[in-house]
Amino acid sequence: MHSHVLAAIRSQPWAIMPGHLEAIEAIALRVFDDPAVLALKRDGHEERISAVTQMGAKAPATRTSMLRDGVGILPVMGPVFPRANVMTQYSGATSLDVAAADLRALEATPDVRSILLAVDSPGGAVAQVNEFARLVAACSKPIAVHVTGLCCSAAYWIASAAPGGISIDPTGIVGSIGVLISTSYQESADQNGRRDLDIASSNAPNKRPDLSTAEGQAQIRQMLDGIEAVFHASVARGRGVTEATVRNDFGQGGTKTGKDAKAAGMVDRVEADGLDGAIRRLAKSGPATPRRTAAANQLALANARSAL
Repeated sequence: MHSHVLAAIRSQPWAIMPGHLEAIEAIALRVFDDPAVLALKRDGHEERISAVTQMGAKAPATRTSMLRDGVGILPVMGPVFPRANVMTQYSGATSLDVAAADLRALEATPDVRSILLAVDSPGGAVAQVNEFARLVAACSKPIAVHVTGLCCSAAYWIASAAPGGISIDPTGIVGSIGVLISTSYQESADQNGRRDLDIASSNAPNKRPDLSTAEGQAQIRQMLDGIEAVFHASVARGRGVTEATVRNDFGQGGTKTGKDAKAAGMVDRVEADGLDGAIRRLAKSGPATPRRTAAANQLALANARSAL
C-alpha cells in the first residue's frame, strides 16, 4: 500500500521546495512524527494561516476567502495541489479548484473592489498551476499579492501573474524557481524476494527509463526542463522581464528575502506592516499598476536591444 502511495506522488513533477516534498510523502503515509513534518509544524505557518482568517469577515459565496474594507483576501497557504486531498485537510494546503472558485466569487461580488492573494506556500504539484496563474492574470478586478512567509516555486509562478504586483514581509522569502521529481529505482530484490519488472511496448522504449543510468536521468531532466521553460515564460510575462532575467537573476532555484528580492525585481514592495499594511493600502487606493507598465517598457527595450 505504501509503495503505491509513494509511486503516485513520485509519478508527477513538482514545483516545490525539496524539504517540503519529503513532508508531503510522510503525511501521505500518515507518518506524522517524521522529522520533515515536525519541522513544518515549527516553522510558524499555522499561525500565519490563522492570522489571515482573522483579517476580515468571511467573503460571500467563498470557502476560504475573507472580505475587509472592499478587499477580498484569498489565501494561498501551504503546499499547492490541483484538488482537495488529505494534505489540504491536514495542513491547510491550497486546493487550486477551491481557490479558482473563490477567485471567481470575489470577482462577482459587488462589495469586493480589489483582491489580495495572501501567500505563504513552498509550492506544490505542477498540475493546473499555469492555468490558475492565467486566471489571476486575467482577473477583471485589480489583484495583487502579499507574501507573509514563503512564496516559492509553484506559489511564485502564481504570484508573478498578478498585475497589481507583489509586496512582501521584511522576512518573507520568494524564489525556488524550478521543477523537480522525486523518484527511485530498485537496486536489489525486495523483501519478499521479488523484483518489480516493467516491460514497455516495442515502440515505446522511453516509457520506463532506467533511472540508474545517466541516459535515463537525462530523459527525465528533459521533461522537467520543458515544464521549467513554461514556468520561466510565465514569470517573465507576469513580471515584465526577459526570460534570461528570470534564469539568471531570479535565484536560479535558490531564494531571496525581503529587500534582496525587491532589488532583484522579484517583488515590488517590502511591506513593513505586513499583511495588515497591504490590506490597508489596497483598501485606500487599490493595487498600484505603474510597476507593470514600467516593466513592460523595460522588456520592450531589452528585446529591441537583443534584436540589434
